Amino acid sequence: MTTILTENIAPVTLITGTSRGIGRFLANHYLEQGHKVIGCSRKPADWANPNYDHHIADVTQESDVKLVLKSIRTKYGRLDNLINNAGIAAMNHLLLTPTSVVENVFNTNVVGTFLFCRESARLMKKNNFGRIVNFSTVAVPLKLEGEAVYAASKAAVVCLTQIASREFAEFGITVNAVGPTPIQTDLIAGVSEDKIQALINRQALHRLGTFEDVANVIDFFIKKESNFITGQVVMLGGV
Repeated sequence: MTTILTENIAPVTLITGTSRGIGRFLANHYLEQGHKVIGCSRKPADWANPNYDHHIADVTQESDVKLVLKSIRTKYGRLDNLINNAGIAAMNHLLLTPTSVVENVFNTNVVGTFLFCRESARLMKKNNFGRIVNFSTVAVPLKLEGEAVYAASKAAVVCLTQIASREFAEFGITVNAVGPTPIQTDLIAGVSEDKIQALINRQALHRLGTFEDVANVIDFFIKKESNFITGQVVMLGGV
């Protein structure tokens, strides 16, 4: 049996890392579409909406993640969409990268994504329906110098996505990933213009990405009609 959302039921959507940047944009994007949105970050949100619940949570901490999902289960009884946006980057030559940076990047990007996938799927499978979208990066296929740790963590997310898509399929849950190009956010604030331009020049489409570009892919993945799309990774910009 497959549960399909009806048009008059507001989707319940969980987005990680909603205090700023892409996460904040996506939260407002789906609020405008009538979703009930739950967000989280390590700091309080400086914005509010009647249909938005914010949790102060560290995505690397299993107890924090479980509390977020417990709250969703208590208030809504279900979860329709998970968007694993929270992530951090590290741009250093391998010889200059301390172990603490490796641990921090992998804990946030891989462990955080894993925890939310696991806990969200446990709730989603009760209704035999769910959409999970993870975040990779074009740094993976481009194998960007100076981003070995970041790219390796996001390559792990790709593998996690593809295996989870198979393991969760029997529960009516799809799992896909989007790989953004550089977007004007804090993530690239410390990167020189020359390096960003060199990266853009390696793309088929020579421009920075936008929040709207990312949302367009996620919109497709979470549509109820996309129930036959799973285990896919869409890299933006033509890499």
